[in-house]
Amino acid sequence: MGNEGSYVVLGLKTWNAQIDRADKLFGGLSSEEVLREIAPGRNRLLYLWGHLTAVHDAMLPLLSLGERLHPEFDVAFVSNPDKSRAETPSHEQVRQAWNVVNAELRKGFEKMSWSDWLERHSAASEEDFRKDASRNRFAILLGRTNHLSYHLGQAMLGLK
Repeated sequence: MGNEGSYVVLGLKTWNAQIDRADKLFGGLSSEEVLREIAPGRNRLLYLWGHLTAVHDAMLPLLSLGERLHPEFDVAFVSNPDKSRAETPSHEQVRQAWNVVNAELRKGFEKMSWSDWLERHSAASEEDFRKDASRNRFAILLGRTNHLSYHLGQAMLGLK
C-alpha cells in the first residue's frame, strides 16, 4: 500500500471517529432533549440528526454502494427548514434510520479497495471526471466528514 492507501485509511479513520462522536451525542439524548433548539429560533437537535441521516443515505448511490434506504427523509430534513412541516419522523425513526444507514455505509466501505475510492462518484459525468479527477469517491468521503463535523459543532450548542 502506497500513500494513496494511507490517505484512505486516514480518511476512514476520521469518518469513523466523527460517526462515533455523533453516536454518543445523539444516541444519548432523550425524546425531549432532541427537541431542543441549538439556539433560540434555530434548528432542533432532531433536525440536525435527521439531516445528517438523509445526507449519509444519499452517499449510498453516490458511492455506488446501493440504493437509498430513506429518501423520504429529504422532505423533512433537506428540502425544507426545521418546523416547516407537520410530519417529521420521530426520535425513534431517526435513531433507527441513522443506525441502519451508517451500518450500510460501513459495510460498503469495508469492501472498497483504495483504488475504488479514486473512481468517479455517480454524480460526476465521465467527461467531468476526465477534466477533474478529484470528482472521485474519496472527495465525497472527505466532504461528508467535514459536513458531519460542522453539524456536530452546532449540535454541541444545543446541549448547553
